[in-house]
Order: sequence, then structure tokens, then C-alpha cells
Amino acid sequence: MQMMDGKLVSEEILEKLKLDVEDCRKQDIDPTLAVILVGDDPASAIYVKNKEKACAKVGITSLAYRLPADTQERELLDLLADLNERPDVHAILLQLPLPAHLNSDRLLAAISAEKDADGFHAANIGKLLLQQPAPLPCTPAGVMELLKYYQIDIAGKECVVIGRSNIVGKPMALMLLNAHGTVTVTHSKTRDLPAVCRRADILVVAVGKAKMITSDYIKPGAVVIDVGIHRMENGKLCGDVDDSEGHAAYLTPVPGGVGPMTIAMLMKNCVTAARNSAL
Repeated sequence: MQMMDGKLVSEEILEKLKLDVEDCRKQDIDPTLAVILVGDDPASAIYVKNKEKACAKVGITSLAYRLPADTQERELLDLLADLNERPDVHAILLQLPLPAHLNSDRLLAAISAEKDADGFHAANIGKLLLQQPAPLPCTPAGVMELLKYYQIDIAGKECVVIGRSNIVGKPMALMLLNAHGTVTVTHSKTRDLPAVCRRADILVVAVGKAKMITSDYIKPGAVVIDVGIHRMENGKLCGDVDDSEGHAAYLTPVPGGVGPMTIAMLMKNCVTAARNSAL
């Protein structure tokens, strides 16, 4: 079994992006990402900190807006409208999840499609469906970069995605389909999930349950992408996959697999948005 080193691949991408940022500055463009964090969710705070570190590594200017948990929707909409209008801000990230009283769909829709760092805007998802250039959802885009790096051909392969979220599952299926994979999307209502998964040459797991996907779900020789991340009682991190019998030929580790790739793709979306601002 070969572990797919997302940390290594993401570092290579970030080094290339650093050169792109230098080119932007030669054109008097200072790539800038505005990050909005509402509330004090510990996991979200860690994610934001990691994103700020990546910005510093690449040379992207990071603007942080840390707002209290009781921030009202109108205040956030006003902030987003201001950031949309600012020519010195090229990309906007609204950290999810939001406090329960806020409507995430409405707030995400309020971000300019051109400044959508996460690739979640409905217009950008529509462009993904139509195979038009647009900011891509970062986690699925990171998975595609990993598959490319390890020279895993998708065309004609049986691809199974576990999970149908708007953030991972659905855009992941579209990207695999656009790469000519034969794609099945599974979910909580899927009958005989292990049998469906065992058909997969490429299995992408975003189920959200620690170690749920055992070797019984994995076809020998399959490529397995583990999107999940959980903290166990002993403090260690694990994913959605527990391939104890080693059926997978390729597997992403947790941590160090998909996570670093997600942040690298966020940086890529930001740099692309900055370049597009000059067009």
C-alpha cells in the first residue's frame, strides 16, 4: 500500500503559488484574502489559523474578521457587501459552520462569485457542472490534484463517492465525471453499501463517521481517498477509513492527506481571483 502524501504535494503547489504571487506584485496586484470567523468554535479557529499560515507562506495578504457568536445576519451581509466592493480584496472566505441563528446559504450567496474563495457559490457550482472556468470547491479539487500527482488515471474507472454534501460529495462526483470516470454517489439510503463500494477502482470517503469504512468495503487494489478527520479519546486523529487488512493500493493518511490539499486549493483560488481582477 502506498500512502498519498498530501503534505508533500501541497508544499509543491504552495511553492509554485509563491512565484505566482511574486508575478502579481510585479503588476501592482497584492493578492488578498478576507477570512471571516463568527463565534469561538475551536475546530474553526484552528482551520482559520492554518489558512492564515498558508497565506503567510505563499505571500498572500490575509485580513481576519473575528466576530462574536451573537453577530446578526444583517451585520454580516453588510460586511460581505463592503468586501465585495473593495478592489484590494480579491477573495472572501466565510468559515463554516456558522452559529445556528445564521443562514449559511443566504450568506454564502452574498459573496461575489468572482471572490468566492471556497467555490461554494451557486454560480460557480453551475460552472463546474458546465465545465466552465470557476473557483472550485477546495477539498474535491485537492483530491483531483492528488490523483494527478500519483498518475492515477480516472478515465473509464469505476468511481464511488460516499457522501452527498454540497461541500464534498456532489462537487467531487462532478469532477470525477468531468474526468471521464464512471461515478456512483452513495449515501445513508444506499442499499448494501459495502457491495457498492467494492466495485470502486477509486473510492472517495466523506461519510463523517470515524473508521466506518473497513476493509470489507474496499476492492483489493483500489485507490482510497479518506476525507474524514476525527479526534479519538486518546487524542489521536483518525479518518473515516480503517483498512486494517490493507486492501487499498493507495490510501490518503489522516492527518497529512486531504487536509493540506484543501488549504493549498484555497490559496490557488485566491491567487487566481487576484490575477482575474486585472483582466
